[in-house]
Amino acid sequence: MNPVCVNEGGAGSLIRLPVTPTLEQETILAGDAATALAAWQARSGEIFTVVDPENLHYRVRITSGGPDRFCCIPFARLAEATESSLRIDVLHALPSKERFELVLEKLTELGVFRVVPMETAHSSTLAERDAHQRKSHRWPHLLRRAGRQCRRAMLPELYAPVDFATALTLVAEAEVKLLLDETEAPWTLKEGIGQLRPQSVALLIGPEGGFSRQEVALAQQAGVLPVRLGPRILRTETAAIAATTLVQGLIGDLG
Repeated sequence: MNPVCVNEGGAGSLIRLPVTPTLEQETILAGDAATALAAWQARSGEIFTVVDPENLHYRVRITSGGPDRFCCIPFARLAEATESSLRIDVLHALPSKERFELVLEKLTELGVFRVVPMETAHSSTLAERDAHQRKSHRWPHLLRRAGRQCRRAMLPELYAPVDFATALTLVAEAEVKLLLDETEAPWTLKEGIGQLRPQSVALLIGPEGGFSRQEVALAQQAGVLPVRLGPRILRTETAAIAATTLVQGLIGDLG
């Protein structure tokens, strides 16, 4: 199964200013910046977060343009960067109900870099989810809407669903790889990170019922560490949000 990004997210959607702007003076966005705005499906009148050559973040209002050239008015400089310096990839088993939409929204707000739906032994499949009413085509729109609401400067990458074996190949380069296993994991998520200060973390979140023992074993062979969040069994969407929040709080930009 070939992994495919379906929303033009990632570094290519980061809106970069060509020069340090002067507030309230019109700035032209062309080239890569215009391509990034196209990924956001930008329209005149909408407000976005952009980044200047010194990595300072600004709020701008699009005044005109598209698809190859936009004009904007920068009107505020943000005190902090809205993009986390910690790359977090979340690989999430497809839940059987509509809770994945909530997960996508909240992971975008929490600053993740990539979201990859997985079909696992105990998960739903995309065909099952879309059988009664096809909603997966709305996922990229949901990310754009959530990204604008929380002032992201970049869209998270959203992948088409992959099988578990493919998911393991996608986490290979992460410095820290953690799989939530609430039944047998000997370490907590905090213990799994320990004193490490990685630049990239991959989180594998299972479905209701968790990962199969075979999947856990395959993950361990790929260098993934099984961890638990605590004494209570969490719903899959709660686990994804809680784990991402903990990682951002421990080594990212929260707290």
